[in-house]
Amino acid sequence: MLIYQDKTKELSGGEQNTTNQRMELTSCIKALEQIKIASLPIEVHSDSAYLVNCIQQGWYKQWQRNGWKNSKKQPIENKDLWQRLIELMLKYKITFHKVEGHKGVHFNERADYLARKGIDDL
Repeated sequence: MLIYQDKTKELSGGEQNTTNQRMELTSCIKALEQIKIASLPIEVHSDSAYLVNCIQQGWYKQWQRNGWKNSKKQPIENKDLWQRLIELMLKYKITFHKVEGHKGVHFNERADYLARKGIDDL
């Protein structure tokens, strides 16, 4: 879901045989790909600790330095999506915010509805 001034744009979708983590990353990427003005500051609100913690704590920087391997020398899952997200992060000024899931946060509840709709539409 994208919100700019008084306009809201809702996106939904899904994939067969995927994971919640892939869909969290994909939804962020798809939303960012909709942005047309690179100079606008962007705020991403997500209940995904996987997404927000990685960005806020800089895990992806270490993964890049380690050849996309984690601290156990194993390949990073969802490398393709992380790489695309990092490309977008270089293009825009983005701030990531962690929100509590399933706690009545209006836009997060709406995003959950759209995610479920995306699954139902498969």
